[in-house]
Amino acid sequence: MASEVEERLELVNRSFTDRAIVSGFPDLWGELLPGFRQIRDTEILDLETRSYDLIVHAMALHWADDPVGQMAQALHALRPDGLFLACMFGGETLNELRSVLATAEAAEMGGLSPRVAPMGEIRDVGALMQRAGFALPVADRLPLTVSYQSAFHLMHDLRAMGETNALQDRHRAPSPRRLFLRAAEEYSNAFSDDTGRVTATFEILFLTGWAPAASQPKPLRPGSATARLADALGTEEKPLNDPPDPSND
Repeated sequence: MASEVEERLELVNRSFTDRAIVSGFPDLWGELLPGFRQIRDTEILDLETRSYDLIVHAMALHWADDPVGQMAQALHALRPDGLFLACMFGGETLNELRSVLATAEAAEMGGLSPRVAPMGEIRDVGALMQRAGFALPVADRLPLTVSYQSAFHLMHDLRAMGETNALQDRHRAPSPRRLFLRAAEEYSNAFSDDTGRVTATFEILFLTGWAPAASQPKPLRPGSATARLADALGTEEKPLNDPPDPSND
């Protein structure tokens, strides 16, 4: 993700001097992206008002209880025309694991409990950027398919990433071993590749927005166009047919 962030910043024709990065692993991100002030992803971010021209929110926004609040705090800390760039897990992440855990738990426990946190869809997250007040918001996605030796190796990796179950309504009692053995078997049967390894989907959402500034381009007023879209596309414009009159039925 650090490489993806750097690649996106290279596409912006601008040099950033006062940079901060919000994450749950400041030591790690300090090595990956040196030169950034490291900010922990606490509920109240340690960011000074209008002190930065770039803030990166790195792989922590999907954990936030109030993602709009996190964005609004970042916007408050940016100078006019400052850039906000976030990367986070999206709704397609670990869809395979969700499926097999639900199947295994229904079979072994006779019911379901929350085990994989819900994550935002790209349309919903993009709308949050507008609610927070960013100008020119853009959201895009990067789907990644990763293979593991088994479902247990995937779960071990998630624990090492700090992405274990922290849901408030999660089942608190220790789960029996047979549940995870059943889940691993279901995973291998449904989501293994030609080599026998299991696959897992990670959907990464990237959010880009700017602190409003007078120098930024503004959308034109509706009805102010001076050229027809049909002419620009070289097509023939045809009127829509009138809807049928219900009184004739």
